[in-house]
Amino acid sequence: MATPRPFSRYEFLIAWRYLRAKRAEGGVSVMTWISLIGITLAVAALIITLAVRSGFRDEFVSTILGANAHVTVYSSAYQAENGGVTRVIPDYADWAERLADVEGVTRVAPLVKGQVMAVHLDANTGMEVFGIAGEDLADISRIADPETAQGTLDEFDSGVAIGREAARSLGVSVGDVVRFINPNGVKGPFGTSPRINEYSVVYIFNSGRYDIDKTRAYLPFAEAQAYFNREGVADELEVNVLRPEDIENMSPLLAEAGGERALIWTWKDSAGGFLRALEVEDTVMFVLMSVLVLIASMNIISGLVMLVKNKGRDIGILRTMGLTQGSVMRVFFLTGALVGTFGTIFGVILGCLFAVYFDQILAIVNGAAGNGVWDPSIRGIYRLPAKLELNDVLSAVSLSLILSWGITFFPARRAARMNPVEALRYE
Repeated sequence: MATPRPFSRYEFLIAWRYLRAKRAEGGVSVMTWISLIGITLAVAALIITLAVRSGFRDEFVSTILGANAHVTVYSSAYQAENGGVTRVIPDYADWAERLADVEGVTRVAPLVKGQVMAVHLDANTGMEVFGIAGEDLADISRIADPETAQGTLDEFDSGVAIGREAARSLGVSVGDVVRFINPNGVKGPFGTSPRINEYSVVYIFNSGRYDIDKTRAYLPFAEAQAYFNREGVADELEVNVLRPEDIENMSPLLAEAGGERALIWTWKDSAGGFLRALEVEDTVMFVLMSVLVLIASMNIISGLVMLVKNKGRDIGILRTMGLTQGSVMRVFFLTGALVGTFGTIFGVILGCLFAVYFDQILAIVNGAAGNGVWDPSIRGIYRLPAKLELNDVLSAVSLSLILSWGITFFPARRAARMNPVEALRYE
């Protein structure tokens, strides 16, 4: 007689019968439901955690790359013609031309930077002012976004652009006038007196980052040169590249194009510490969520041990009918594996649905908590998105199936080794 192939149809039928058995029939349906719900919730929690982690990192990096230079090129200190030491770049146009010729560079813009006190009526706040040409400002995606901004950049040459949170602190809107106070202003025979200029607010931007919107303003490049005593020079050049993630390989080329005085500061240099902390946190969160999946999977062992104990008579009968040890082991393995498989499937569905509608769910929770769940002044970004990635879902599925199937082997092996004579002795 031919030996049935492994995982034959009858083995699935017996496993399915045991899985649905009521407690009165010697089954463990309550334990099965506990195991199923536990794995479902654990897998869903793992997928949600991975999706939120990916979404937060993407949003954070997007705000960095969309509102800041990918590379800042500035000058090392040198002795100026008047004998003083300076870092300004008098030949910034030549620098910009050489940097623009580097393959992969998409944008080069000279900047003048300075700090001022911004005042409107009785409100005031400290701000960092970037002097930039209007056409260069229009190329900054997160700043020149008409869907999130107020006003228009068409009038930038006759006014100032400020961040949304700064406008809120000052109580200004498009068309209002703000005063900028620069302590290093007009130089005269009796020393330096503050320079106070008034500018009309023509544009209010929303970069997606609270700290940027709170402290940043943009002035036309020529106006900023005059206001900060930088006539004919620039403080630095900001460079955008085609592949920001590959910036380490481009840095030497940019430094060479800039010249012997050029120094390079990339976006990874400025945000590297935070990104490395995120990577450590990602690893820790994955381990913690994996422990939850393991704990949920352990319930399968409890259920199978009870099932093997209650089904000792059935095992003895099946063995006397001709079932091999391998067949018995596969029957009980399938019983536990089906719980893990269905729990994983339900967990994936629940986790993906939660991630897809995460913004709406967080908005409801945040509203119920009085808008205290997500404070952008603390978190830095205005929203916490969830981004589903195939690799994250596959990682959660693989982990759940490996754990739930792996631990099922031990009670199934115990059932296969049960002596049929001992199982039927008192029947």
